[in-house]
Amino acid sequence: MLIKKSPDIYEKLSILANGAKFDVSCSPSFDRKNFSKKESFSKFGIYNTWTSQGRCIRLLKVLLTNFCINDCAYCINRKRNDIPRTVIMPEELARVAYEFYRNRQIEGVFLSSGIIGGPDKTMQMMIDAVKILRIKYKFNGYIHLKIIPDSEETAIAEAVKLADRVSINLELPTEQSLSVIAPDKKLISILCAIEKINKIIENTEKGAKSHTTQLIVGATPDTDYQILKLCEDLYKNNQRLKRVYYSAYIPVNDDPRLPQISKPPILKEHRLYQADWLIRYYGFQVKEILSEEKPFLNEKIDPKLDWALRNIYLFPVEIKNAPLETLLRVPGVGPTSARRILRLRKTSSLTLEGLKNLGVVVKRAKHFITIDGKYYGNKTIIHSFTTNNIEQYSLAI
Repeated sequence: MLIKKSPDIYEKLSILANGAKFDVSCSPSFDRKNFSKKESFSKFGIYNTWTSQGRCIRLLKVLLTNFCINDCAYCINRKRNDIPRTVIMPEELARVAYEFYRNRQIEGVFLSSGIIGGPDKTMQMMIDAVKILRIKYKFNGYIHLKIIPDSEETAIAEAVKLADRVSINLELPTEQSLSVIAPDKKLISILCAIEKINKIIENTEKGAKSHTTQLIVGATPDTDYQILKLCEDLYKNNQRLKRVYYSAYIPVNDDPRLPQISKPPILKEHRLYQADWLIRYYGFQVKEILSEEKPFLNEKIDPKLDWALRNIYLFPVEIKNAPLETLLRVPGVGPTSARRILRLRKTSSLTLEGLKNLGVVVKRAKHFITIDGKYYGNKTIIHSFTTNNIEQYSLAI
């Protein structure tokens, strides 16, 4: 292990930014699709990221320390790795973050950490850094603060008051998978912490109004069904849970417990996000999308289209009188376009071109709807899919 005796503050930032880049809990900040171990990144951890409203902001994304007592197989900062290690003191971090902010180089801070000296000590150091930034430097920018598993409830409550958003990473969906590649972590304790965070946010007037979590996908044999069923339960039981981030496993370590892949499974991640949206915004239940008998998402087509084609007997639907919950089941129709249809059809007739202007993906939707009883789709294409000619169907729409 390489340890520099007295690194410059910017040397520290460079090391700690490199250790923070793999956390996607504030949206991806580098090109993971074309990931390479030799890839270069923002030297001091300043990245573009996107809010839930689609606004691009610049964040200082950094660890407090990349020392860690844990030995998670997938993590670049695991204790067995021979990498440069450092820690940035709370005052140092607050000062440099404020300088970036004052010079308009950043609009906010994403602060996470390895664990040094135990969860409580690490969490308190992170809180101290944010407190100095907020109180001493009057920092009014955005702060996303990572909660360290097994932190005391009082520390979590203080973090919630100081931050705009907090998060704690589940990492893997089953206790069995954690025991194999992250043996220092316990799923039950992280789930309890998520519930605790949710309750604290609900009972705290100031500070963070929501929280997030992250799951690594593709590092273990866990099925998409197991992942989505866990997330469905999380959304039901934690009303302040803003979203689950799915992070395609990136091969940064050589470890026999991990799969040998050359590229992250980005398509798998993408399909999980699509299924997640169906659960959160379209009224779907996991059991409609997957099951123990069909535990993996179809990577060749999106999960909504897959569902529609497996339930083709429900289609076509008449667009001029279908209720909202039915419109949301039509491939090519989203929540926004569905509500526009409901408003417009009260006063005007609907046409295929008019639906396009409302945001409907007509090329796809026309196979599943009628307009005043007229069908514009191609039943032959639908049949070709139901006889397992997926590629032909995908190309046709």
